[in-house]
Amino acid sequence: MRFLLYNLRYGTGTGLRYHLPFPMAGFLKPTRDHLHRIVRFLKEMRPDLVGLVEIDSGSLLRSGRRDQAQAIAAELGHWACVESKYHPSSWAAAMPLMRKQANAVLAKERPQRVLRRYFDRGMKRLALEVEYSTFQVLLVHLALKRECRTAQIAQLAQWTREAIKPCLVAGDFNTFAGDAELQPLHEAGLRNASTGQPSWPSWAPRHQIDYILHGPGIEVTAFRVPTVQLSDHYPLVCDFRVRGAPEGGKPTRNEP
Repeated sequence: MRFLLYNLRYGTGTGLRYHLPFPMAGFLKPTRDHLHRIVRFLKEMRPDLVGLVEIDSGSLLRSGRRDQAQAIAAELGHWACVESKYHPSSWAAAMPLMRKQANAVLAKERPQRVLRRYFDRGMKRLALEVEYSTFQVLLVHLALKRECRTAQIAQLAQWTREAIKPCLVAGDFNTFAGDAELQPLHEAGLRNASTGQPSWPSWAPRHQIDYILHGPGIEVTAFRVPTVQLSDHYPLVCDFRVRGAPEGGKPTRNEP
């Protein structure tokens, strides 16, 4: 199977014009014209599973109330689950623009189960989990503040230990202090699918802050970081199989 991870920066693009007429102005600009370039790239990659971080789920200002994840899924012919990255009881979930800032999982095959977990600490608290017959995936966007991020990583490691199926853990980890921050996850049995390629910023990549980690039972057969500049992050593409699963780990379709 092929899993593609991408922090899309809400589809707002990158480059010099992003910061005009004032710094970070692109964060507030309409994104509809940029979305088709993202869709074209994703179609070329032909992923079975897609983890999208920083997706707009339908704000008026950026996407004209269009759910970007659902729009991308429709183009790919995928199922989609889209969820705000903020806890439903938080102040951010009550703000018109912020409550539409989401993460999403897209998939060719509908999963057997979807679980919305929340970290005990942090502003971005969502951990979106999808489960298939032979494996499961956790998608996260961790805190910028290191103290909070350390607590989130510890909790994520505990969830991984409790998993009863081979697990992929992926997302934007914001680990500017390096891979050493992930030691609790390594101790929980997870390994980095990458060999350390930086993924941010896309115009001059210096940091590996986007990760696809895999646990025992999952074998990575190929990994690459396409150098496309459709966001301030590079995407990650990981081909894998589940050991012992039929047809190389392809999930069974969950019939309604």
